[in-house]
Order: sequence, then structure tokens, then C-alpha cells
Amino acid sequence: MKTYIVGGAVRDRLLGLPVADRDHVVVGATPDEMIALGYQPVGRDFPVFLHPATHEEYALARTERKSGRGYTGFVVHAAPEVTLEEDLLRRDLTINAMAEDADGHLIDPYGGRHDLDARLFRHVSAAFAEDPVRILRVARFAARYAGFGVAPETLALMRQMVEAGEVDALVPERVWQEVSRGLMENQPSRLFGVLRACGALARLFPEIDRLFGVPQPPEHHPEIDTGVHVMQVVDWAAQQGYALPVRFAALTHDLGKGVTPPQFWPRHHGHEAKSVELVRALCERLRVPAECRDLALIVARDHGNIHRAPELRPSTLVELFERADAFRRPERFEQVLQACECDFRGRPGYEEKSYPAPDYLRAALAVARAVDAGAAARQAGPARARSAVFEARARALAAWRMH
Repeated sequence: MKTYIVGGAVRDRLLGLPVADRDHVVVGATPDEMIALGYQPVGRDFPVFLHPATHEEYALARTERKSGRGYTGFVVHAAPEVTLEEDLLRRDLTINAMAEDADGHLIDPYGGRHDLDARLFRHVSAAFAEDPVRILRVARFAARYAGFGVAPETLALMRQMVEAGEVDALVPERVWQEVSRGLMENQPSRLFGVLRACGALARLFPEIDRLFGVPQPPEHHPEIDTGVHVMQVVDWAAQQGYALPVRFAALTHDLGKGVTPPQFWPRHHGHEAKSVELVRALCERLRVPAECRDLALIVARDHGNIHRAPELRPSTLVELFERADAFRRPERFEQVLQACECDFRGRPGYEEKSYPAPDYLRAALAVARAVDAGAAARQAGPARARSAVFEARARALAAWRMH
């Protein structure tokens, strides 16, 4: 029985990056032998065990054979005679198909170290095509590792998989799992760039794919192309270290521009309402968590109003706060402001420009929240309580603006 550290831990150590989790492969052992040594079995689909002291994962060396469509149709064979090289052969990329033995020696049968040095994502074998999740993983790795590109033959294989309909078999939860993780990487735009290059973006996210090539008014958008703008916005959100809901809102805020009839280009009047419809449909299709969906809907609907907040009338400001539920959830409204600032900053030359809207709205919200809503409601009576509170807040904002 021999154990090896495999996969991401080896890759990240060679890249000089922190190693968060270590996975191990065990060669020459049976499940009964592992249990006898005190390992705890946890694998449902194949033999995986937790070390009795470190609780790190130890998997018996295994092979996998395709038995059906999609990413679940596999027959797994785990046995003492399966070699380390056979186990590594089933992995997705050469940079993930390296191992270290107990003495720290590198075992690299498929050229992973060479591809690390060349900054290339290259598939280990033709078996890559058996699992469409690997397309999403490559895209996610592109968002994480700056300077890496997809090997031409791997990109060609990914295109073939898309054309064969393999990505259509992915369940929504798995698509969201990989893409949400990619949104939390350093440069999320590269995830969507890889998906677009292989044709998967049009199949999985047609609402985003159709933004590319759609022009915007050059006086407000030096980058002109809507798809390019959205990628710059989501990267800005990543650079600020913002939370997933903010990054998702940044990604989806302009979806409505993709359905503007070409005869109206580069203007996109009313695109906010169309964006709301498309965001809602996208979130339903991919079963996006409520906190991401709700923030994205607010930003899609009101980012234009927020950009011009200093010009809005007091009553319009109160309406905006009510739509965004800002009186009850000021912390979420802060995320709305973060996403809108990303929209403003995500274009060439706007990184350092003055953008007064967030501070103006923070101050306005503080004034409106300071109104004694309970007193206003009691004085007006049940029939007029809601309108009385609205009017009191609008009057407070009008007085604040006068100063």
C-alpha cells in the first residue's frame, strides 16, 4: 500500500501558491484494509476515506469508464491492481494529473510540469470529452490563473463537445456551482471568455452571449461593446473583493441591451425593464440562490436611477428606497450601491472619475430613515398611514436638499 498527494495540492505548490486542501490517492489497498487502519469511509460513488488523525481525504486508485450521457454516466473501477498512472490518466488537465510520493518526489507521467511552465490548460486524454463539467472547470481555472491559456487541441475538443450537445445535459445546479465559484476568482471575465471561445456561452448563458457586438453610446461607453463593458464591470467587482451577489448583479445588470432591436442602436431606451425579465428567467433556469437573484433584480431595474440620484426628486428617492427595501435592509442597499459603482467604473478612463451617487444616496437614506415613521402613521390613522410615512420622508429629503 502506497499513498500519494495528487491534483491541486501538487499544482499549487509548484506554482508557489498556498495549498488549502490536500487530496491523496492510495494504491494497492482494499476498502477493508483501509477500515482496519482506522480510516473512515465517506465515499458514496467510489471508495473515499478520511484519515483518522488529519481528516484529509484518501481515495483508492480508480479508473472510470463512460456509460451514459452527461457527467453522471460513469462506471467506476477501484481495485488494488489499479496503478497511480491509471488513476492520473482519468483526470481532466495535465496540470492536475501530477502526484508526489511520501519523499516529496514529483510523479508526472503526462507532462503537467511542462504545461505549468508554458501556462497551458491541456487535457490529459480523449476521456476529457466524457465529462462536460470539465468545460466549466477549465473556464473557472482561466479566471483563477492569470496568464494561462487553453491549448489549441483542448479548445478544439471543447468545441466538439459543445457541438455534440454535451453541455446541454448539465443540470442547472452544477452549472451554477461552477460559474458562481468562477465569479469569485480574480478575473471572472476570463471564465466567460473561455466559454465563449468554445461555444458553450451561447448554450448555457445566451443572455450574456448576445451582449457581445451590441454597441452603446460612445459618449458614455468608450469600450462601446456591451459584452466588453459587462466583463469589465464584473472584473472591477472582483478587484474590490465584493461578495458573490454583487458580482452576479454586475454580470447581469445590462442583459436587456442584448434584445434591443438593431435599428435603435446604440441607444437602449427601456433596457432596464427588459433586463429584469431576463434576470428573472436566468435565475429560475439556473436555480440561482435568492440573495443573488434579489440583488440582481434591484440593480437591473434601478441602476440608471442610482447613477443620476442627485437629480432625482425627493419623492422619487423615497420610491427608489422602497423598491429596494432599503429602509428594512440598509446592508443590502449598500451592496446595490457597490454593484452600481462597478457599472460606472467598468469602462476605460472611469476608474478615477468622480461618482457622487453612492455617497449622496447613503446620506439621503440616513435622512429618510431618521423620520419617525411610527409617529407619522399614528397621526394619520390606519387609512392614510402608508402615504403619511411616504410624505414625511419626502419632506425630510426636500428640507435636507435645501441645505
